[in-house]
Amino acid sequence: MYIDLHIHTTESDGTLTPSQVVRYAKEKGLKAVAITDHDTIHGNEEAIKEGISAGVEVIPGVEISVDYSPGTMHMLGYFITSEDPILNEKLALLQDSRADRNPRIIEKLNKLGLSLTYDEVVQVSGGGQVGRPHMAQVLMKKGYTKSIKEAFDKYLGKGAPAYLDKFRLSAVEAITMITDAGGIPVLAHPFTLYCKSSDELDALVKKLVNQGLQGLEVYYSEHDERKTSSYKLLAKRYNLAITGGSDFHGKNIKGIDLGTGRGKLKIPYTALENLKTIWEEKRK
Repeated sequence: MYIDLHIHTTESDGTLTPSQVVRYAKEKGLKAVAITDHDTIHGNEEAIKEGISAGVEVIPGVEISVDYSPGTMHMLGYFITSEDPILNEKLALLQDSRADRNPRIIEKLNKLGLSLTYDEVVQVSGGGQVGRPHMAQVLMKKGYTKSIKEAFDKYLGKGAPAYLDKFRLSAVEAITMITDAGGIPVLAHPFTLYCKSSDELDALVKKLVNQGLQGLEVYYSEHDERKTSSYKLLAKRYNLAITGGSDFHGKNIKGIDLGTGRGKLKIPYTALENLKTIWEEKRK
């Protein structure tokens, strides 16, 4: 009765299609999964249909990059209504921002002496959104780097010479967009916020709760036992749903497998039941 509520497909920067993810989840014995592609909900319908055939429960989701510094903040949305017009309008804005940034990053890479084209990156993307992980794959294939991680460290990551920022929603905008679309907003992998202390993280989460946050990603591939225990206490302090996911990207992130993360991740079905309780209350 284990689940995985943080998964990426070829619709953003994963290497498996939504249908392939669901079939793989079936092989892994997972009870339920959520598709949470970056700034897009295009893979949800395909995954849900495959889930019905495979006997795997599929929760519609999305992951939104939020304007935040010094670290990174991502907001997960679960049980969103895909037909919501405002949600689709804002997601289109975010996707346009990505599309505008990509050729400019490639231009910077070219100026650094790295030979790659936008068409090569599109071919690697598999037909979904184009992003930096696809550029990293091309750099690796051409021998400029030995791994995707090295490509980000040397060229594409925040602070690296080819990095370019993009338009992002504020935290309250992301929370409101998810909530207004009938969804449940959940703060992803809180360690990437780079808070200097537990008190700073507590204050930030409290602020987000006041803005409508309803859940915290406690179980995660990069959370050790200490982090997991600390985030669980934080979630309980503010009556937040405790969720979790592997952040599976297929071959794009080595060592992280669906459902089990780096090998020891186990997310109980009760985490999804708690989300469902909140969702049902919203629908009344």
